[in-house]
Amino acid sequence: MRVLIFVITLYFVSFNPSNVLAVNSSVLEERINDLLNNSPDLQGGVSGISIRSAADGRILYQHQGDVRLRPASNMKLLTAAAALNVLGENYSFTTEVHTDDLVKKKTLLGNLYLKGKGDPTLLKSDFDQLAKDLLKQGIQKIKGQLVGDDTWYDNSRYSIDLPWSDETTYYGAQISALTAAPTPEYDTGSIEIKVTPGEKEGEKVGVVVNPKTNYVKIINKAVTTGTNGKKDITIEREHAKNSIIIEGTLPVGSKTIKEKVGIWNPTRYALTLFKQSLEEQGIKLTGKIKIGKVPETTNKLAIHHSMPLSQLMVPYMKLSNNVHAEVLVKEMGKVIHGDGSWEKGLEVLNAELKKFGLQPNNMVIRDGSGVSHVTLISANQISQLLFAVQKEKWFHSFLHSLPVSGEPEKMVGGSLRNRMKTADVKGRVKAKTGTLTTVSSLSGYVTTKSGETLIFSILLNNLLDESNGKKIEDRLISIMVNQ
Repeated sequence: MRVLIFVITLYFVSFNPSNVLAVNSSVLEERINDLLNNSPDLQGGVSGISIRSAADGRILYQHQGDVRLRPASNMKLLTAAAALNVLGENYSFTTEVHTDDLVKKKTLLGNLYLKGKGDPTLLKSDFDQLAKDLLKQGIQKIKGQLVGDDTWYDNSRYSIDLPWSDETTYYGAQISALTAAPTPEYDTGSIEIKVTPGEKEGEKVGVVVNPKTNYVKIINKAVTTGTNGKKDITIEREHAKNSIIIEGTLPVGSKTIKEKVGIWNPTRYALTLFKQSLEEQGIKLTGKIKIGKVPETTNKLAIHHSMPLSQLMVPYMKLSNNVHAEVLVKEMGKVIHGDGSWEKGLEVLNAELKKFGLQPNNMVIRDGSGVSHVTLISANQISQLLFAVQKEKWFHSFLHSLPVSGEPEKMVGGSLRNRMKTADVKGRVKAKTGTLTTVSSLSGYVTTKSGETLIFSILLNNLLDESNGKKIEDRLISIMVNQ
């Protein structure tokens, strides 16, 4: 209810000319310039700031607003707008189960095919349901092989500028049309590792893998220390393998440590989980699992539909999910050009940005998530996007997906849940955060104390410590709110 009221208010404010004069541009300029000129953390850095009236799009303040800078995850704003425009709010991803033979006496005589079409929200429970659907059809044995088909997208697993150091992280996970997530936060292509201390000093720590699977090998070298011992646990996957090494110490009585790790070969990961689901439902697979392609002539046995894109926007934007962004890029390429690649997907994205009054020719866009250190966009371009999308029929879904300042619930506050919690700014900001090494960004909507809605984009680059950029962003928001 709170979100709905906010959206209605924003729509009214954005198109009510009587609110345009509420902000004193000269005072705003003076206060922001004073902050920029006197912040030690910005010395030697580059700042791009753009503030517009949400009512008519007029620029009320800009500081190097046309300078191209690295947006980090503010890039996701562009990807979200393009995807909603191209695919639509009700778009859903499908996962299909096929066979190339008949079922006789409860035995499937041929192969079973699992075809992925990009769903980034598949959980182990979804594979369980597909297995149950097969069981309802009387299938208790599969004589052939279990084949995974990920050809909906191309076979490029990583975006062009993904750092090698991100390969084993959940936010740098491989992109596949057939993949799986460990939890309803939908960190696709990853697995969750839970580490708990033993009961006594000297014991090995306890390790739980979620979802439970033998697809990964756990090498547990970590031990429990006394209550005054050091909490120092590292969880790392070996390159090009699914061996996860856990090292370090964890004191007796410590809270469980949870960490997600990007796995190697998400297609085979999804297949392994589906095989487990079949076995748990009592369906025996006599053949092996392999990666292949569904033949042209098959019988479709079951299908799973993802949540609509309007709902997917929430974990994507609030939790800043890199994999979702890249999936959306490839999906746009597949839908428009029949080619699920970054090249064709970004081609579609650039074409859509022109419809919002942006100038892609003045940008460098290399991925959909903003993980690239090569991508360059100006603050004025981002604020223009945020102004233009207000008129779109899907704007409610877009706005609802943005993190909300100071709201503690993870799927509401998202990446802003622990920021701007004071009474004057809590709940007044709906914006996308962004962080890379040396980069911090924040772009979105803010409601001033006078009731006006402002659109803003803050891009801070070349910082010695990007975490200090967050403090500057929060101070800039406070200046806007108190107009």
